[in-house]
Amino acid sequence: MTTVAFIGLGNMGSPMARKLLDAGYTVRGFDLAEEARAKLGAVGGLAFGSPAEAVNGATTVILMLPNSDVVESVIASADVEAALATNTLVVDMSSSEPLRSRALEQRLRQKGIRFVDAPVSGGVKGAENGVLTVMAGGSDEDLAEVSAILECFGTVKHAGQVGAGHAAKALNNLMSATHLLVSSEAILAGQSFGVDPDLLLQIVNGSSGKSGSTENKWPNFILPGTYNSGFALKLMLKDMKIAVDLADQVHAASRLSHAAVQLWEEAAAELPDNADHTEIARWVAATSQESAVSHR
Repeated sequence: MTTVAFIGLGNMGSPMARKLLDAGYTVRGFDLAEEARAKLGAVGGLAFGSPAEAVNGATTVILMLPNSDVVESVIASADVEAALATNTLVVDMSSSEPLRSRALEQRLRQKGIRFVDAPVSGGVKGAENGVLTVMAGGSDEDLAEVSAILECFGTVKHAGQVGAGHAAKALNNLMSATHLLVSSEAILAGQSFGVDPDLLLQIVNGSSGKSGSTENKWPNFILPGTYNSGFALKLMLKDMKIAVDLADQVHAASRLSHAAVQLWEEAAAELPDNADHTEIARWVAATSQESAVSHR
């Protein structure tokens, strides 16, 4: 079977690499964290000390990294480029910038390397259970070749040409973040009025106001007070900014989107650097208390 290099073995990358191993693929992995590399080795993967070593001999290279800057610094580095065989298929599953993905695809094409983007949605549990939504951008031929690999992670949706997957991911997270913000404001307003949050969620989830925030994030991470969805607030904010930048570039209406980004920026500035994105609800609660005190 295909030998896959997997670069980035964090909260999402680690269970995704495990899914490939379960499917019978040989996985050559790299992560900056020694613990992540050891975890891959413990489940049957091959861990290496550098990206160049990991990609050597792989026919497909998957990137699950924080942003376009890191993606470009890895895949376009001299040692990695030297280690990539001609016609290798690079799959960027990170939350990258659509236009930069298109530029990177053109750069790699000149070196005989193919590129598709395939970011995911569904969180850590979705990765562990193989039920992610994979938003893929690229040629029909390249995506057909990598389809069996991507299907190990969940349901694949072909969004369009290169960059379309990253556009869909950023726009999805913009919507998700805006849902979570307004859901938090509404649920906390109801609580202040005397409506039990759990009861309000039951009502909303049987009505037209339901969303992933009310069906998943509030009952599973916010009400229990764990705030451990596995996706950082600053990463959500990064994706939101990618989405509004894209909207601006294509001259699409985005006033509400920009307002949501501004509020998430305020939350990011006041919450800890490592805050989970569900902690936006904690921030909304704190600002509500401040407002109540100021009006006494």
